[in-house]
Amino acid sequence: MEFDSKAYINEYIQRGREAQQVFEKMSQEQVDQAVYTIAKVVFDTAEPLARYAVDETGMGNYEDKVAKNRQKARIIWNSLQGKKSRGIIERDEETGITKVAKPMGVVAAITPCTNPIVTPMSNAMFALKGGNAIIITPHHKSIGCSTRTVELINDELAKLGMPEHLIQILDVQSRENTKNLISSSDVVIATGGMGMVNAAYSSGRPALGVGAGNVQCIIDENYDYSVAVPKIIAGRSFDNGIICSGEQSVICPASKFEEVLQEFEKNGAFVVRTPEQKEAFRKAIFDEEGHMSRHAVGQSCQSIAALAKINIPENTRVIVIEADGFGAADILSKEKMCPVLSAYPYDSFDEAVEIARANLEEEGKGHSVAIHSDNKEHIEQVGTELCVSRFLVNQTCATSAGGSFFNGLAPTNTLGCGSWGHNSISENLDYKHLINISRIAYFMPDNPVPPTL
Repeated sequence: MEFDSKAYINEYIQRGREAQQVFEKMSQEQVDQAVYTIAKVVFDTAEPLARYAVDETGMGNYEDKVAKNRQKARIIWNSLQGKKSRGIIERDEETGITKVAKPMGVVAAITPCTNPIVTPMSNAMFALKGGNAIIITPHHKSIGCSTRTVELINDELAKLGMPEHLIQILDVQSRENTKNLISSSDVVIATGGMGMVNAAYSSGRPALGVGAGNVQCIIDENYDYSVAVPKIIAGRSFDNGIICSGEQSVICPASKFEEVLQEFEKNGAFVVRTPEQKEAFRKAIFDEEGHMSRHAVGQSCQSIAALAKINIPENTRVIVIEADGFGAADILSKEKMCPVLSAYPYDSFDEAVEIARANLEEEGKGHSVAIHSDNKEHIEQVGTELCVSRFLVNQTCATSAGGSFFNGLAPTNTLGCGSWGHNSISENLDYKHLINISRIAYFMPDNPVPPTL
């Protein structure tokens, strides 16, 4: 019998609607207990889930995935606890507006193989915080580990008496199933490649997607590069460079360029300078059409060097390549989903901004920029002139752009890039994007009325 995708998806949608109708009648305390449980499951099983993800996808590394599972579970729950998301959430006596939060219904979430544990986790936390049900369609390379995550969560939710099928995950992954799911749900979250994100925006349903990353990292003229370089290396090497918020290019003063590169070497970087080696790495990282090579995505420095047929020290943490130009002049200006960093010297701070701008025009416009600086004027110049949604100051961007205990960004795994990245939001996705808000408008007879224009 021929597989009926629409019937298959309709069963998921129907189960989700039935579960959501029960769940939306539950109290704020019950909702928060469910959200906490999702985080607790991933925190407690961080190690086996990280091992499953690495083994199944062949991307990233175990230690960083363990850290990511634990850290994201902690910080997202810390952000969500205590926030009202059910019923009346705000009364403004001055305007006479009372806000009432209501669920959107059934959320469809497209999740990537680069974050196959924490993205389903965070999407489920945000969905349930708003009183919704959620159906996840995982990447075909990570069906096993994403499904296992959902199974573990559902086992614990059942112990709380939560309705069955509140969180579901497709057990048959296909483009047709994903297409039918996103066109049948009430709202879509798309985290992953631009093809799926564009499909979500074409689904006929409200969609929340992300743009491509290509984080430009500027070291200011008088900033201590011995402080900045270890943070940049930590970001570029994290999980073998598959994080969309990971540092991609280091832009530093020409007068200190050699010193900065030497600092990278002292901290475990392999610096590439010769034309022959540069070209070998370009061919290893990008295919003939200029796209990221699937053989290089999420691989270690040693694996990347092997693809380039170049010997590097065994303990190399990142590969730094002195680019031959910025923007369209060198393909190294694009996003590199592996622990490879391109380096650019600048003569003036204005030139540093222009290098970052040109690279973002090639790829990554709307996403994030990192700046290491104590000069508020320069920080705000970057923030004013470059079109991205997040500017991380003196932080490791890879692990901070998605929210941190040490900044005010909403903790998430889905980073909106605004209209620059063809997205509907220019901020970090969280639960407030998955609730409808009704506004009660009281009559305010004493409001002042201007006599004339």
